[in-house]
Amino acid sequence: MQSYPDNPVLVEVVRSGFLESVHRGSLVVLDADGAVTLAVGAVDTPTLPRSSNKPVQATALLAAGWTPRSAQELAIGAGSHSGEPGHVELALAMLAAVGLTEDDLGCPPALPSDEHQKALWTAAGTTPRRAAMNCSGKHAAMLSACVAAGWPTRGYLDPGHPLQQAIQARLGEAGGEPVSAVVVDGCGAPQHALSVTALARGVLSLVQAPEGSRDRSVADAMRAHPWLVAGTGRDDTLLMDAVPGLLVKGGADGVHVAAHPGGGAVALKLDDGGDRGRMPALCAALPRIGVAADAVARWVVTPVSGGDGAVGEVRAADVLQ
Repeated sequence: MQSYPDNPVLVEVVRSGFLESVHRGSLVVLDADGAVTLAVGAVDTPTLPRSSNKPVQATALLAAGWTPRSAQELAIGAGSHSGEPGHVELALAMLAAVGLTEDDLGCPPALPSDEHQKALWTAAGTTPRRAAMNCSGKHAAMLSACVAAGWPTRGYLDPGHPLQQAIQARLGEAGGEPVSAVVVDGCGAPQHALSVTALARGVLSLVQAPEGSRDRSVADAMRAHPWLVAGTGRDDTLLMDAVPGLLVKGGADGVHVAAHPGGGAVALKLDDGGDRGRMPALCAALPRIGVAADAVARWVVTPVSGGDGAVGEVRAADVLQ
């Protein structure tokens, strides 16, 4: 196993030959058996995986009795969508199928995160809606699981609610370590602290699960419908379209996880919570789990614009090369 000290540089930002800034953090690579092959930084220190926890969270909803009517519903239930029309319509349809409405969602109202749709909504004077919030698919799935299990839908975001207790237990089980803290996420749901190693281990277990199993069904749905996991032009959609079999899920504040069947998993956290360094770091590590380097080469180095052209680049640091 390769191991590097705490607080290493994962990504460099160079402008006109000048080292403008760096992104420090933690990154772990697991092989197909879950053994650590590369540890950069504090890979065993708990952090908040944010939406990168969603694939494993979805398995807890299935275990509670949620029976999605399609792989599309399962994909958006584990996703962070952009609020495009198809995303909003599917979330609302999921609620209607169990006798609920948009008013039952506990996530806050929002405009679409998709820039084109946001502009259309703004121009039309359309007010923010709960169903447009990027986590509405997850919330619709949570409510559906409550209905299936006979649990109350009111208060479903309370950490003591049976659904949230089941999610917490499942995350700890899949990650191989107990959840160390429970806080409130941006969407209002409980968020659970785990190390990047536990995050990688949990998502790897989904792609390695037997075909037809509950865990594998989540991985298969997300990989079959990456647009429902993220949206038009989003990193997760682009990566899963580019690499067959790869399961990818980003999270807010500089978190990303990916797993490849038969290859392993990568998970990372950038300490500054920035987004522009995530793809260079993740994609520099993906060849270590069997992903063809040329399939992800365009994201290992991304341009820094200046004037009418590129004047620099965001690139993975030497420790990841």
